[in-house]
Amino acid sequence: MTDRTAHKNGRRAIYLLFAANTISLIGNQLTLIAIPWFVLETTGSAAQTGLTAFFNILPIVIASFFGGTMVDRLGYKRTSIVADLASGITVIFVPLLFGLGLLPFWMLLVLVFLSALLDTPGATARAALVPELAAAANMPLERASAWLQIVERTSRLIGAPLAGLLVAVMGAQNVLWLDAATFALSAVMVAFLVPAAHRVIPPKKKRYTADLAEGLRFLRQDHLLLIIVGVVMVTNFLDAAISSVVLPVYARDVYHSAVALGLMFGLSGGGAVLGALMYGMVGHNYSRRWVFVGAFIAVSLPIFVLAGLPPLPVVLLAKFVSGIAAGPINPILSTVEYERIPPYMRGRVFGAITAGAWMAMPLGVLLGGYAIELAGLVPTLLAVGSCYLLTTLSLTFNPVLKRMDTAVGETLL
Repeated sequence: MTDRTAHKNGRRAIYLLFAANTISLIGNQLTLIAIPWFVLETTGSAAQTGLTAFFNILPIVIASFFGGTMVDRLGYKRTSIVADLASGITVIFVPLLFGLGLLPFWMLLVLVFLSALLDTPGATARAALVPELAAAANMPLERASAWLQIVERTSRLIGAPLAGLLVAVMGAQNVLWLDAATFALSAVMVAFLVPAAHRVIPPKKKRYTADLAEGLRFLRQDHLLLIIVGVVMVTNFLDAAISSVVLPVYARDVYHSAVALGLMFGLSGGGAVLGALMYGMVGHNYSRRWVFVGAFIAVSLPIFVLAGLPPLPVVLLAKFVSGIAAGPINPILSTVEYERIPPYMRGRVFGAITAGAWMAMPLGVLLGGYAIELAGLVPTLLAVGSCYLLTTLSLTFNPVLKRMDTAVGETLL
């Protein structure tokens, strides 16, 4: 086989992986809109909406921490397939039990928890497949990382407005049937169309706990990755309150429409696709550090626009601009992680990073719901926006971030 043919096959494989991931993530967007709206419709409570989001995020932290080692041991492709199938089965039970009148609130929380618990290792596995597939496709790692984030953002662009429309037309619980179908389709595509990438496995097998400890030790010793986890943990805490609680309440109370909520998520995703595309094309020409810092600061500013309760077109423009600013952030982080983490440890270290970054999000959604009920919508937005801006401004003074522009093993001057 010639190099040209091999690269063509490699490109086909990585784009099929991206397509499968897109389908699965579109289903997640359906759930992201349908579940909070379902709880608001049936309970009218922002606090219970926050509690539901808590049980959606907490298992992500647990599964990321303990599941990354499982991903390394089971294999990236196999984990992706098993996780998608298991998550799809779990999601089916929500509309099924609701239709039978057998879905009390506590059971909904259990199902939301299980679905997120099973889905997270699959997402980790698909991300871990990227570097080897990119190498086979002769694709620069920055570009592959950007495409990975474009997939995520495109799912918001397509899935969120679609979810808002479907919820308005057919009801929140019926939308979840579509979510289950997307998991099944993603599993089939990965199983039959995506090759298993060659993985470097250490010759000596260790106990599960030893592998887990090794991943944590690697993360603790890499100061750049440790700083990144800490900063993203704070911003995710604030983002969780905004996306899972504040925006659903905002759409209900200000615009009285689930379609408005879908459009907000969709425009944010569309802007992020554009931002990631621009970074994928020219990002390698610029300092990762300063693009990362500038983008993060810009993301915080549109929160203050929402606090003014402007007309919907103004909010949608603000969300679109915020999405553009957010576009380069995750591609930069992914590229840095791919460069610094040994291939055989990707699952466990990715899992530890995700667990750390998501650790505060369950608390964020809980406090977001109670903050709205106690202080009101606008004061909550102003408080979140101020904390976000102060956190991102602090990045300009952190010298450790210089290592984003330094290859591993290279000495900083």
